[in-house]
Amino acid sequence: MRINIRETGRHLYALSCLGGLLFMTACKQGEFDYDATGVLEADEIVISAQANGEIMAFDLEEGDAVEANVTVGYIDTIQLYLEKCLLLQGQKATNSQRHDINKQAAATRAALEHARAEAKRLARLQKEDAATQQQIDDIRSQIKQLKAQLDAQVAAMERNITGIDAQSSAQDIQIAKIEDFIHKSLIRSPIDGIVLQKYAEAGELTAQGRPLMKVAKLETMTLKAYVSADQMSRIKIGGAATVYAYSNEEYRAYEGKVTAVADRAEFTPKTIQTQDERTNLVYAVKIRVPNTDGLLKAGMYADVAFADDAD
Repeated sequence: MRINIRETGRHLYALSCLGGLLFMTACKQGEFDYDATGVLEADEIVISAQANGEIMAFDLEEGDAVEANVTVGYIDTIQLYLEKCLLLQGQKATNSQRHDINKQAAATRAALEHARAEAKRLARLQKEDAATQQQIDDIRSQIKQLKAQLDAQVAAMERNITGIDAQSSAQDIQIAKIEDFIHKSLIRSPIDGIVLQKYAEAGELTAQGRPLMKVAKLETMTLKAYVSADQMSRIKIGGAATVYAYSNEEYRAYEGKVTAVADRAEFTPKTIQTQDERTNLVYAVKIRVPNTDGLLKAGMYADVAFADDAD
């Protein structure tokens, strides 16, 4: 009987590789006991345009990190700026009317003070027989007329100032409205995250409500897993859970917290596994996981073990 040494060596090599793979898998799975397997999800938001016009700048790419409330682009604001300038000039003209009214009243007050001083002077002269009663009566009549004129001017001035204040306040509101439009022309992300998709480029026309980019918040992830009815007694909202994910050729453990538990059962999804393969009905559970090392990615599979002390 002839033995093919080459073929025998190949078979032995293949068997040794298979045995090593099974041994590594058994070791990795033996490191922990898990209750269910799920898929990691990231909090994603779609940022849309809040203004109409041409995108003047939008300098970022998919995969770039963005900081919350930091401007990454803007939509044309020239017309808004010019409208704001026009409103400011109109408000300046409105406020100038207030000064004109004050000047008119000031002139009448000065005339009234002069007439009262003249009346005192004539009263002294009358005691010395240097002024007539007619002169005294005339100055008193003049004082009375000036006082009535001042009262009328003050009343009119108060009405006019009230109207001017109302007009100026309306202009303030219009200016604030324009400033809000200008602020909304700035492209910003409300959260720290990574740009997953970019839907527009600089130079394109956009409209209010049109998507500009999708950003994912990667500081924390959500693991959505499915458990059987028997496991539900050990799971509660706020309970602790350990999530195991395979990254950089090793399993890593992350301490998470149960944030949602379904109140209704559903059929086992085809892409989700549980410990009991015969389970037909399962409950969805969500676990919040801090992405402390930044290695967790959306779409990764992960295992979860629920704390034994959970009620």
